[in-house]
Order: sequence, then C-alpha cells, then structure tokens
Amino acid sequence: MADVEDNRLPGAEGDPIDEAEALRRLSLPDDPSAQYYAAWWLGRNRSRHAATVPLLCQALRQRRPRDPGAGVEENAVARNAARALGKLGPAAQPAIADLLATLEDPDDGLREAAARALGDLGAQEAVEPICRRLASGLEGAGALRPGTPRLMEPCEALLEALGDIGDHDPAVVAVIAPFINHGRPLIRSAAYRALLQLTGERQWGERLEALLADPLLQVRRAALMDLGAAGWRASLDAITSTHAENSLKLIALRGLVENGSEAQQGNSPGTEAVLAAMDSLL
Repeated sequence: MADVEDNRLPGAEGDPIDEAEALRRLSLPDDPSAQYYAAWWLGRNRSRHAATVPLLCQALRQRRPRDPGAGVEENAVARNAARALGKLGPAAQPAIADLLATLEDPDDGLREAAARALGDLGAQEAVEPICRRLASGLEGAGALRPGTPRLMEPCEALLEALGDIGDHDPAVVAVIAPFINHGRPLIRSAAYRALLQLTGERQWGERLEALLADPLLQVRRAALMDLGAAGWRASLDAITSTHAENSLKLIALRGLVENGSEAQQGNSPGTEAVLAAMDSLL
C-alpha cells in the first residue's frame, strides 16, 4: 500500500512557504530538516520549476548517517526526494537513472521509495531490476531478515511497482505469482493488485475484496488502496461497505474513476455509479 501523505511534517503547520522558498531550502545540504520538508512540499505541490528535478536528484543522491540533532532519520531526505519525484509525472523522466541506481542501495526504505516512484512514473526500465530483486521468491526476497521484522526486500513496493508499470510479459507475471502465498496479507494484497492490473483476471479482484473483511484494519486499508489503484469497479459495493475510514474509501473510489475502464470490466458499475457512491460518503 502506497504511503498516505502526512501533512504533519516539520514546517507544515504555521510556516507556509512558496516554491522559491522550497527550492532554496532543498539546496541547503547542511540543513536536512529544511530539505526534508522542502522535498515533500515540491512533490505535494507538483512543482514544475526547472530547478525542481535537478535539486531532487541531488537530494536523492545525498546519503547521510542518522543525525538525532537534525530531527530526521537516516536518509530521510533522499527518501522524500524519491517520493516527490514519483509525483511529478513526465517532468521527472530525467530522474529515472538516479531512481534505478537507488534500487541498488542497501537502505531498505530508500529502495522502497525508489520502487514506488518508478512505478508512479511507469518506468519500463525498472522492470528488469525489480524482477531480479523479486526472483528469489518467498525463500529469498520474501523471507524475514534475521533479527528484524523486515523482509529481505521491500516486496510490497516492488510488486506494486510492477503492476503500475504495466509490463504484461508472462515472465513478469511469473515473478509476481509466488507472492500470492506469502504469509503477510499486505504482501498478498500487493501481489493480487499487480496480477489484477497485468492480467485483468477476476480472481485477483475477488481475492482483494476478500481482504476487505480481514479482522485487521491495516489489511482492510491496504486492500482498499489496492482495489482503487487497480481500478476494479466490480468492487464498488465491497469498498463502500468496508469497515474503514470514509476518507480512505473516497481515495479508493477516486481510484476506480481514474484507473478503471468500463470497457474492460463488462457489467461492472460505471463512472456515474462510482461518483454517486462518493457523494454518499461525503
């Protein structure tokens, strides 16, 4: 499940800035707190300034150890820069090479952010390196990292990126398929989502819908976001009746409108029905 934007960032309240100030702060290598917020601001506001992508790439390449006095975690600026680049659409195409290089970084969180950004940008160049990282399957990429709750790879983000990029090659589908049996429901949800996006097979939409009844709210939230990302309009009723926040249901329904295709989904609800459901939640 892609990160939900957090407006409670340093400087986000009581310290409004404009694009020029965000660019100035991002160019301050000795002030990671200022850079952290600036990168978020530029992505959140879809900055189109000529300096935005070069400065974000510079921040992405910036690696630093954890500095408690600076108020940000290790590589937090680089992660925010990756997330911002993913929001900039075609303007961020020059950043793809840097994002691909970041997929090789030892920082799990940074690889995760880069994968999500590459998926957002539909970067076909990322398919091979992402598949390579997932190819070891449940016993490799999907295994628990010793002594931590983390997996060996950020599988959720990598799987979602493959679905978002949309390469329908059977070899890509074969890499994703083992993860439908992963022990963690969030990984299964990401795999169902990617397979639904790449194959359009109803079974994957139905498996995602089944997760909407999971006892864990976190899992229900993830399934909502994944159904929206896949644009699976057959899930309209299941989404609106899910025990979760209306704000997340609205995000999922917006995804059905933006990502769904009535022609591909037969008798599934049309756009007007989805918009009516959104109105009922407001």
